[in-house]
Amino acid sequence: MSRRSGILEFAVLGLLREAPMHGYELRKRLNTSLGIFRAFSYGTLYPCLKTLVANGWLIEEPGSAPEDALATTLSGRRAKIVYRLTAEGKEHFEELLSHTGPDSWEDEHFAARFAFFGQTEREVRMRVLEGRRSRLEERLEKMRASLARTRERLDDYTLELQRHGMESVEREVRWLNELIESERAGRDQRSGPETPEDPARHDRISGDTGGLPRHGGSTRPDPSDDTTK
Repeated sequence: MSRRSGILEFAVLGLLREAPMHGYELRKRLNTSLGIFRAFSYGTLYPCLKTLVANGWLIEEPGSAPEDALATTLSGRRAKIVYRLTAEGKEHFEELLSHTGPDSWEDEHFAARFAFFGQTEREVRMRVLEGRRSRLEERLEKMRASLARTRERLDDYTLELQRHGMESVEREVRWLNELIESERAGRDQRSGPETPEDPARHDRISGDTGGLPRHGGSTRPDPSDDTTK
C-alpha cells in the first residue's frame, strides 16, 4: 500500500465514523473538508472503498430515497450505495488514531491526522504535534544551511523564493508552538486544583477537544504547501 492510499483509507474511515455516506458525499467531504485531497477522483476513491469493504471495515447498503424510487426504476439507474463503518472498521480506525510514529509528522499525513484531532486522545495529539514540530525544525535548519551556502550564487528572485519557503516553515512552527501550549494548558486545567478561572487563559482553550488557540479570522498554515517541502 502506498503512503497516499493509506492516508486516503484513514480519512475515509474517519469520515464514515461520523456518519454513513455514499461515494459522492465522501468525495465532496474529502475535497472540501480535507483540502489535501483537492485533486481526488472517483477512480481513486472507489477502489479504496472496495478494499475497505473486502477487509470487513465497511459495508455497502442501498440508499434510502423512496420518493425517487419510481424515477429510478423508469430511468434504469441504480440507487446510490451508502457506505457504513462496521464495528471492526471503527476498531481499526481507533487503532490508526493511536499511531504517533514519523509517518504522522509528514505533510499530507499530518494534515489528515489533524483533521481528526477532535476524535483523538489528548496525549496522542501532543505526541503528533511535537513530532511535527521536530520534523519542521529539522527542515528549517537544513533550509538555512543550504541558503547560507548558495546565497551568493542565487539571483534576487530565486533568493526571495527560498526566503518565502523558510517563512512558511517558520510560520507553521509558531502555529504548532501555540497548539502545544494550548494543549498543555488544557491538560493542566483538568488535572490541577480548582481555582478561579482566568478569562484570558480560557480564551486560549477550546472545549473537550482541548487545545485550539483562538485567532480572529486567521487560518492555520497548510502543511501540504509545496513551499514547505
